[in-house]
Amino acid sequence: MGAAQRKMQVMSLTDAAAARVRDIIAGTSDPVLGVRVGVKNGGCAGMSYTMEYAKDSKPFEDVLEEKGVKIFIDPKAILFLLGTEMDVREDKFSSGFVFNNPNQTSACGCGESVAITPAAPEKLHEPTEA
Repeated sequence: MGAAQRKMQVMSLTDAAAARVRDIIAGTSDPVLGVRVGVKNGGCAGMSYTMEYAKDSKPFEDVLEEKGVKIFIDPKAILFLLGTEMDVREDKFSSGFVFNNPNQTSACGCGESVAITPAAPEKLHEPTEA
């Protein structure tokens, strides 16, 4: 008999990130379900994180429902985001979302792009405890 497996949560949110997502959604005039997160090629380090309003659910998306918000994760980004914590950073001159990503190997000097090594597919499942 094989070991039972459960799906690992791709991302997590800090309380501050969840509060900021709630504020952003409350401030839109269009109905939205949540925020969509992904990655795209580009920038001097090779990739950048993407965020947009999620007005609908797309096929094969992973949906994180946590702390009163929904985060829709682009299926092409799952291996790049596995284990990532979404947070908010605020300082004297700026504020924005940050991604504490264990798969990130470097970032450019301007902070707009990152290098990410995808997680091994077997990390998507972990054994359940007996």
